[in-house]
Amino acid sequence: QVQLVESGGGLVQAGGSLRLSCAASGRTFSSYAMAWFRQAPGKERGFVAAINWGGGDTYYPDSVKGRITISRDNAKNTVYLQMISLKPEDTAVYYCAADVTGGGPMDFWGKGTQVTVSS
Repeated sequence: QVQLVESGGGLVQAGGSLRLSCAASGRTFSSYAMAWFRQAPGKERGFVAAINWGGGDTYYPDSVKGRITISRDNAKNTVYLQMISLKPEDTAVYYCAADVTGGGPMDFWGKGTQVTVSS
């Protein structure tokens, strides 16, 4: 089992920045990949970013490239999502997830943290 707790969400003005954190516990953090997803009201959950176990490889959809950076600190069992130049359409609940088994659906999810970007 892996427990994931997100934090750092809140209300920010358009153009602002925010850093989300996700603290993991329960398994050796450095042994699995992590990812962030988001779900806006009335929309499906969508992929935001992923990072491999060591932090050397990162992945983003084109829609967020250049504005969002995923990173991890394996010593702190934490993955981060740095967001800049935020837009109202970035408003969503942001979830972190753990890919423990590798290659398939994410295995564990946090409960999410709300990000609201005002115009």
